[in-house]
Amino acid sequence: MGTNGSTMLEPLRQGLPPLDPAAVSDAASCALPARYEAVREARRFTRRTLDQWDMGDRFDDVCLVVSELVTNALRHGLPTSTRCATGQEPPVRLHLMRWTERLVCAVRDPSHDSPVARETDDFSAESGRGLFLVDSFSDSWGWHPLAGALSGKVVWALFRLPRPGSGPHAE
Repeated sequence: MGTNGSTMLEPLRQGLPPLDPAAVSDAASCALPARYEAVREARRFTRRTLDQWDMGDRFDDVCLVVSELVTNALRHGLPTSTRCATGQEPPVRLHLMRWTERLVCAVRDPSHDSPVARETDDFSAESGRGLFLVDSFSDSWGWHPLAGALSGKVVWALFRLPRPGSGPHAE
């Protein structure tokens, strides 16, 4: 492991942060087709879900991260043959899970390759910035390989939420 300043972005190969799955207050997921329109669908799904959870104020940050994770899954997580194949289980899936003080976005794809944050000083470059954005806008992120019947990996990002009653709208 090098210490070239990008260690913060070397993907933390770890499972989801220690959150009790039984304590999830809300969870939603949607399957996404192997097409770039999937990013738009993921954004719509995120908007609808956050509105239902009364978290529309977090939409911009969460949506930016969801867009990057889904784009990465489509760009790097799919074998070339999958991109045009139809009629099978959609290979990419977005999960949104909410605990009292945490929101986790997780995107599953069929690839076993670890996500890599490419060093780039060119901030106008379209490619290679996704994980920097994920790192900047979420409180933590990581990935883990899937075991059992599901192959591939999950890349997740976590957002801390204000404690109920302590937010800016608390009276």
